[in-house]
Order: sequence, then C-alpha cells, then structure tokens
Amino acid sequence: MSVSNGKKKYRGYLTWTDDMDQALLDVLVEHHNNGDHTANGWKAHVYSAAVRNVQEKCNVDITKDHVMSRCKTFDKHCNVLGRILAHDGFEWDQDRNKLVIHNEDAWIRYIEKNKAAACYQHKVIKNWDAISLIFSRDHAATSEDVSAGAENGQEVAMKVAEDVRDPTPSSPSTSGPSIQYRPEAPMLIQSNKQGRVKRFRTKDALFCMSGDIKNSFHISMKSNETQEEPKSACPKEIFAALQAIPNLARDDLLRAYCILTNSDRKFECLMALPMDMRKDWLLMEIGKK
Repeated sequence: MSVSNGKKKYRGYLTWTDDMDQALLDVLVEHHNNGDHTANGWKAHVYSAAVRNVQEKCNVDITKDHVMSRCKTFDKHCNVLGRILAHDGFEWDQDRNKLVIHNEDAWIRYIEKNKAAACYQHKVIKNWDAISLIFSRDHAATSEDVSAGAENGQEVAMKVAEDVRDPTPSSPSTSGPSIQYRPEAPMLIQSNKQGRVKRFRTKDALFCMSGDIKNSFHISMKSNETQEEPKSACPKEIFAALQAIPNLARDDLLRAYCILTNSDRKFECLMALPMDMRKDWLLMEIGKK
C-alpha cells in the first residue's frame, strides 16, 4: 500500500472495510434497479461509478479489479446463504447479521453434503439486504438433490443380463440321447417361414440380450423422470411488485424482497391481496407489526 495525493493506494490484495462495502453496494443497488446488471455481468460504466464512489467516500485508490473481486465474494455469500435459507429450519437475523439455526439436526445433515456451508454458521455478513437484492438467484435445486434413475436403470440392466447369462437348464430326456448343457452358449431355436427349425447362435443370443437391456433401461429411466416444477417468480418481478406498493420505505422494501425471493408461496400470498392491504401484510412478515 502507498499514499498518493492523500489517498491510500492499494496494489494486489485489498482489505475491504464496512464503509467501503457500503459505498460500493450503494452504487450497485442503484444501477441494479436501473437495469444495468445483465446476465453477462455489469455494464462497463457501473464499474467506473463504483470505483469513483468508493474513492471519494473512503479516500482510497482502488481499481476495477478490486470491485470485480469484491463482487465475486458477495456473489459467493449470496449463493451459499441463499441455498441454506431455501431450507426449513434456517433463518436470517437482520439485527445480528447472522444465520439463525432452529433445527440443529437439519443443519448437521445439510453440512454433511454441503461442507463449504459449514463456515457460515457463525459468519457475520453485513448489508445482506443489498447483497441478496443484487446477487440473488433461484435455489430450487441443491447439491444433495440426486436422481436415482440412472442407478435403478443399471440395476435392471444387470439383472436382465444375469438372467440371460445363467438360465436354468432343463431336465435331460430319458427317451433319447442326453445333450450337454453349455451356459456360455444358450441353445435357442426358432421356426422359419419354411417350417424348418433354426438354431440361435451365440451372436444372436447376445443381440437379443442387448435389446432387452436397452429396453429395460429406458423403461426404468422414464419411470424415474421427475415432473417439471412450477416456474418460480423472477427477482425482477418481485422487485417490481414491491415498488408498486405505496409508501413502502426502502429498508422495508429490501427486507421484504429478501423474504419473498426465498419463498414463492409468500409472494403468491402477497399478490393475492388487494393493493391497500399489501403494505400492512409485509410489515407483519418482517416483524414491524
């Protein structure tokens, strides 16, 4: 770190303070609401505005790379915490800026399959309302959601192959010469159009076996297909609905946004109410009434 023109100038690693975070997030929230946050990232002028605001308010000389690195950190926090809060038994404490765990058993099960989330049990994340507003995403699918379709299909296929490979030999006839049974080359017969008996060779048996395995595998996979879930409301739709509520304070809007982006059911309840009742209902949800 060096000092130039009275400003602290950072090269390489930068430790962000609470004031620097606040100055950065103020700019990002404003431009997010203006539609400058696209699927490919922020538009170029947003980085310039963020760097300028942090420099002016915190008297530090930072670069676009510092801003991009901090945004990656915010995005990681939002991704991990968003997945946690999508499960029952977990809640965010707005006053202490920490995760609240109501169900210890559920938490133990969760971190067994999501080890990267363990450090968030006691981690303090300030400005969560702004972070969740900017970087929130859908978390319908979690890392522990595993489909058993492929496993079931493989088990069926292996069972079919085993049945064909190890058929039960028939009892030898007492009236004629005995025929030696060879498991590796099953003796199958079929009548052709001329009425003659055709003997199935090994390659014919293997061809039939592969067809049975393929059909059984497809049937098993189809039976394990999950039904398509209803489409969740997008963050922009939720934010627009909150902006339409008259006299809703900025802090209340952000708290309500955090709740509704983690619960499609609550957003449906909000939209079912007449406009003059929505503000009162939201204040009850965030604990102000």
